Amino acid sequence: MKKTIILEGIDPIAVYGAGNRVLEEFLTYFPGIKVVARGNEILVEGTQEKAAEFEKKFGELISKARKKPGLTSYDVESLFDESSSSHDFALHGDAVIVHGTDGKPIRARNARQQEMVRAYFNNDLVFAAGPAGTGKTYIAIALAVRALKNREVKKIILTRPAVEAGERLGFLPGDLKEKLDPYLLPLYDALGDMIPVKRLQEFMNDGTIEIAPLAYMRGRTLDRACVILDEAQNTNIGQLKMFLTRMGNDAKFIVTGDATQVDLPNKADSGFISGMNMLKNIKGIGTVIFTDNDIVRHPLVTKIIKAFGKEGR
Repeated sequence: MKKTIILEGIDPIAVYGAGNRVLEEFLTYFPGIKVVARGNEILVEGTQEKAAEFEKKFGELISKARKKPGLTSYDVESLFDESSSSHDFALHGDAVIVHGTDGKPIRARNARQQEMVRAYFNNDLVFAAGPAGTGKTYIAIALAVRALKNREVKKIILTRPAVEAGERLGFLPGDLKEKLDPYLLPLYDALGDMIPVKRLQEFMNDGTIEIAPLAYMRGRTLDRACVILDEAQNTNIGQLKMFLTRMGNDAKFIVTGDATQVDLPNKADSGFISGMNMLKNIKGIGTVIFTDNDIVRHPLVTKIIKAFGKEGR
């Protein structure tokens, strides 16, 4: 289906942004549509459903441009996320958290993920424990991205201990970032699903999004930030305490881990579960426990984890 949208009574630059930056950001939410901008005409080609959705949202963008001169990419992001209020999350936990780079909404997929979303809005510190594939880290990052887009925080900090999963990688070439990237790939993958590549690179270059090993948290005070500690089962109790005491004003902390996947030389050194149990009754700290039944990856993952768990017992 082909459709032409005419901009009437408004300068196209006010809608497209300088260098078409606002329009380019808008188009990232419609990857399946072909769009050509020619002056005050927008030529749209795609399925009837997608074209209609594009026209509706583009009309909302024009309305924003009439009310607020100098649109930014944040205005585009809010256009797609403003339907999901904190109140909706606190009550239901199943509203859209953010829209992915493919335009699809990202929301809690089961009751346990909904519980995690509610815990985030009702507490400043959340522990999420459970097996691989339950979406703990993915939901945590989605909540952090949402907070950044809504300007509830000024930065996102993602950290995890640099512990090898049963392998010895030996010497790794490159600078510090290149040495650490193999440990942090799951975090990059999740961010890439939610933030366009160009924007993500800008955020990382200016420090708005920071991905760092746990050791780099020592001595810092993290104000107005959403901070996620992933793979927390590979921290000892001292490291966990060090991380948690970095919490500054207006900060949100999320700690995720899987007690069955401890990669420390001595598995008994893990302080994740003991630290979580030590703090679970403190007001302002939420605890969510995922089980095998909450796995959202391939159906075989659930069977694999149950089989290994049975053998381990």
